[in-house]
Amino acid sequence: MDFLTIWSFLGFLFAVYAVTANDSIQTLGTYIASNRADVKWYWMFGYMGSIFVFTMIQGFNAGDPAFGRLTEFPEIEIMWYHALAPLVLVLLTRLKIPVSTTFLVLSVFAASVDGLMEKMLLKSFVGYGVSFVFAFAAWYLISKYILYEGEKGDNKNNTYWRIAQWITTGWLWSTWLSHDMANIMVFLPRYSSVPTISFQILILGTMLLGLAFMFYERGGKIQEIVLSKTNTRYVRSATLVDLVYVFVLYYFKEVNDLPMSTTFVFMGMLAGREIGIMFAQGYGTLTYTDKHKKGIFPMLYSDFFRLMLGLAISVTLAYGIQWYSNL
Repeated sequence: MDFLTIWSFLGFLFAVYAVTANDSIQTLGTYIASNRADVKWYWMFGYMGSIFVFTMIQGFNAGDPAFGRLTEFPEIEIMWYHALAPLVLVLLTRLKIPVSTTFLVLSVFAASVDGLMEKMLLKSFVGYGVSFVFAFAAWYLISKYILYEGEKGDNKNNTYWRIAQWITTGWLWSTWLSHDMANIMVFLPRYSSVPTISFQILILGTMLLGLAFMFYERGGKIQEIVLSKTNTRYVRSATLVDLVYVFVLYYFKEVNDLPMSTTFVFMGMLAGREIGIMFAQGYGTLTYTDKHKKGIFPMLYSDFFRLMLGLAISVTLAYGIQWYSNL
């Protein structure tokens, strides 16, 4: 595959693992958490792997497996310091820090384009706010009038909920891929300038291996962020999380082709969901959730702090690399 240099290939490999492992908490975290006791990991991988192949074939046929997200990014020669960004992401993922892969990976390339970093930041913060408000309203109504988010998770093994969850998560997974594949594709030459068959085999084969390893690990260490939230181990609750998330993500997908942090959207949704459930169940009342309520805000503060820490590292790394490349 002579269209690849050593640094672009290494950056691509690091990005495949880092993006898959870090972002698994967004699209597949609740899916894994609620099915891990009842479904073998290879069945979950087979289902999501087939959706991945189908989605990517659509991108290949359209002539852009990055789904338009790299339109504003000029194609540049990949150097060792570009490959450093996804390597840092691998390390932060192992430390359970929910880093925005868009900022940590794409910001290294966006820093050289005037105003692009700022637009990505603005869209991501707006995404956090919109998903927070939407999730708060949705789960307040759901928990108060539709489904009681009880500690034992009533109907957790309901067949209809499980079918709905697999359909909803598949839709979410496909939508997420159209956002975040740009974080991987940026390390490779543009699709129109490379041997098609070699390119497709490289993308599909490597991503499927990374996806299989992630399912085998049951999401890895960063999965604990999902497991710490209310009832995410139960199929019913997990289905609703994915359904709300896919609506918000689809909305921002249609706004414009500018990359954004899907991690920001996901973390905003989890925060809004927790507070919505808390208010629906009556904050301050002596219920079974009273102890949990006292820990909600420290948990959310911790999540937000780690999100901002990841952002700070991403921006610092991006501008540091840009400074070094201009020496």
